[in-house]
Amino acid sequence: MGSITLFFTSIGLSMDACAVSISNGMCFGNIHKKQILSTAFAFGFFQALMPLIGYLVGSAFSSQISFLDHWIALILLGYIGGKMIKDAIEEMKCPEACLTSSKNLTSRILFVQAVATSIDALAVGIGFAVMKVNIMSAALFIGSITFITSIIGSNLGKRFGQMFKQKAELLGGAILVIIGLKIFLEHTIL
Repeated sequence: MGSITLFFTSIGLSMDACAVSISNGMCFGNIHKKQILSTAFAFGFFQALMPLIGYLVGSAFSSQISFLDHWIALILLGYIGGKMIKDAIEEMKCPEACLTSSKNLTSRILFVQAVATSIDALAVGIGFAVMKVNIMSAALFIGSITFITSIIGSNLGKRFGQMFKQKAELLGGAILVIIGLKIFLEHTIL
């Protein structure tokens, strides 16, 4: 996997965390520098951890499924990206002021958010095993990009509110679908 593809995969994976960070910045009263950094760290950590776990699982089965790698990438990334796009469109149709009714962002809420937004990275890690990607550098890169986009998202949410949330999810979903198609086309046509 090339560095440009990894960059866009990282951006795509980070968009869920960015969108939740925007929402947190808008909805919670206790968002300040320390909370923004802990949010970014939690999201970045789990976005880096999940591909590692997925890679280990995928490595155990990669020899049996290597002839299907392009299909796996297309299906996983297409599904994840499509779900992100669908969720963003549904939120645009029925917007809510905030995703949570709590006034303060707690450690428990943050943990649940970090795990939930990183599940797609688990699936990507399985695909990375099939494609034999250098998982350590990929995971660190994904975690770093997520850390940065979460800081940006929290600050945007704090300043500008709801208007960016769905756009970030749409962009992230579209990027993942496009990367899935690119991998599929590279292995079948090019």
